[in-house]
Amino acid sequence: MMEGESVEKEGSVVNRRRKREESSEGAGWKTQKRSETDFESCLDDSADVSIHEVITYGAPALPVQHYDPDTTEPISSSLKSLDELLSWKRSEANPFNIATVPLASRQPPLTNTLRRTLVCHDMMGGYLEDRFIQGTEVGAPYVFYHWQYIDIFNYFSHHMVTIPPAVWTNAAHKHSVLSLGTFITEWTDGREMCEVFLAEEEAYRSAADKLVQIAHCYGFDGWLINIENVLSATAVKNMAPFLRYLTDQLHERVPGSLVIWYDSVLENGALKWQNELNNSNRVFFDACDGIFTNYNWTESSLEGMVSYSAAQGRLADIYIGIDVFARGEVVGGMFETNKALQLVRKHGFSTAIFAPGWVYECHDKAEFRQNQDKFWFLLADHLYVHHPVSTLPFVSSFCQGFGKSVYWKGQVVQERSWFNLNAQELQPLYSKQSLEDGGWWRTRGCPDDAWAGGSSLLLEGKMPQSLRRIIARIFSLHVPLATRTFISFVYKPSLGVNVSLELKTTDAGLCTYLGTEEITSNRVFPVMLNEDHQLMKQFIQSCGQWMAEGWTTRCFQLDLNGCALSEVLVNVVRDGAEQDLDFNCRIGEIMVLDAESLSAPPLPVRSVCVYDVVWQRGAGDGDGSSLKVLLNATLRWSYPPQLVRHWRVHWRRLRGPDPRVPSGLPVLIGRSYSTLYRLVELEVPGAPGLLELLVEPVRREGFTLNQSYWGRITLSYTHSTDNI
Repeated sequence: MMEGESVEKEGSVVNRRRKREESSEGAGWKTQKRSETDFESCLDDSADVSIHEVITYGAPALPVQHYDPDTTEPISSSLKSLDELLSWKRSEANPFNIATVPLASRQPPLTNTLRRTLVCHDMMGGYLEDRFIQGTEVGAPYVFYHWQYIDIFNYFSHHMVTIPPAVWTNAAHKHSVLSLGTFITEWTDGREMCEVFLAEEEAYRSAADKLVQIAHCYGFDGWLINIENVLSATAVKNMAPFLRYLTDQLHERVPGSLVIWYDSVLENGALKWQNELNNSNRVFFDACDGIFTNYNWTESSLEGMVSYSAAQGRLADIYIGIDVFARGEVVGGMFETNKALQLVRKHGFSTAIFAPGWVYECHDKAEFRQNQDKFWFLLADHLYVHHPVSTLPFVSSFCQGFGKSVYWKGQVVQERSWFNLNAQELQPLYSKQSLEDGGWWRTRGCPDDAWAGGSSLLLEGKMPQSLRRIIARIFSLHVPLATRTFISFVYKPSLGVNVSLELKTTDAGLCTYLGTEEITSNRVFPVMLNEDHQLMKQFIQSCGQWMAEGWTTRCFQLDLNGCALSEVLVNVVRDGAEQDLDFNCRIGEIMVLDAESLSAPPLPVRSVCVYDVVWQRGAGDGDGSSLKVLLNATLRWSYPPQLVRHWRVHWRRLRGPDPRVPSGLPVLIGRSYSTLYRLVELEVPGAPGLLELLVEPVRREGFTLNQSYWGRITLSYTHSTDNI
């Protein structure tokens, strides 16, 4: 076996959330609790490269709100009461739910976007499969991937403090989209909580301070405030000051953050949805960053708001609510949501699209992708594409964060359904366009074959005989280029067409451009490289496997000075008779990198440590001869996250109770998208034993690294005398 390889096998990792077979003695737990100081020393270069564990079983010490009680895998969760909010401490936060992807810059900036789009994600109570931070096995999950159309993502549930799962914040931030949590009070319990935290200035400041601390700690960008209960005279008097204080403090701690008020309570404390901004609710609008109106508006109410004094200069801060479920007397909804959005845009307002998961909840799950694409295609004429700002290397294999298998370089490495939004890469422009003479083309995600991850981008259509080529825009972004740039393009074309890559560039200095008008761009066709070119030799050496059956890989060099990549386009040209031609091209990966990085020395993973160890009894071998042992533990290490796509976590047996059994090869446990990973129900040899845990960095460019650059730690374990 070559250096850098391991066995792609997970047979020794027990299926998560399965019902465990237990021995007659029952299942048990053992854990070691670590303090914040321990976490810091854990990442010190002097951290131990080996640890010893004595297997004991007892009650778990891990907080149940952060870890699944059956498997100890990390989960996202909410705060359900005012007491939980006011007693929240950063030292007790869930380390796995902290977003690891910073908010990417964008063009134009959100503050210069006059018609914004907010998506309010209300899905069956929230915290479904997306609560499993390290992913889960599910055949048909809900996933959002039309990020280019939206500006703000709000995670909604009916728990008092809805903290967005980190997987959603990470996906949003990759695409320059803000991620908001929800603070909601409802019914009698909500009214009672409001009476407490709005009783006086000190009380509402304490609540606001906690909301600011939570957003700052978990790395998301603000709050939707939804008060759906009657307020007393005292409570309503303090609501606007609470909003103003929360907004000011949040802006100070989280630059670019937002606090948005939902249209519900009036200035007199009554609960009465207005479906507009007016004199009865403007006091709350004036105190924060915007208002999300209720859904039962009419065109006349939109017309009235345009000329309303409080709206002057702030039309972009008025998010007109559209309920996709079309409940009540509303305009549009469902697959006619475009009718409502057309009116909203006609009058110059932003929009808040509520529950677009309707395409998932109310339709056949097997047709989710088709229905989601149909929904957003219908809205496309009234949505505005923003351009994420990225740095080199720019890489996307179009993974949407779920799939029927896991692919790597064109090969299936795990054949099972999976869902992990952390794996979602920068998404392309999903488009559909009609051509002359009945022709058409579209782009869509396809899980049937992929280069890396769970899906590829399928460009398909009909080229009428009157056309020789079609040009599909795949990305619209802003990436400052190196003086010498290396590009790779992996694709699978159908017969009868030739495929090529086209780029558009602008002045790199325009990354700080604040305007909203289109920037002039130049068409560029990069020069294709032969395999004997020095850059190609370096690329092939670094990649290891770089070709797979059916896939074509083309590499290019681009020499420019002071330019930025603004668009990536794919040209499909007919190769043969001029007749109507059905075609498709599966695009596996597009990678743009600084040519100098091909010769850059790799960095090793450092400071691997293990803590929060929990031992469980598994099932016997069937003959009663031995009891299997399940290891649960948290791994943490040090490595620059911007350099990698993900890390592969492996283990291998060094020694077991039978000295005649030789050491094993590395076995893949899973993939991590941060420098933190939870081992869950890893089946290991019985005690006494010695095993090694390994952390392999997979570079953004897809390069494999020699095992000498992997991080590693050995773990020896013996039975406690109490268990004998």
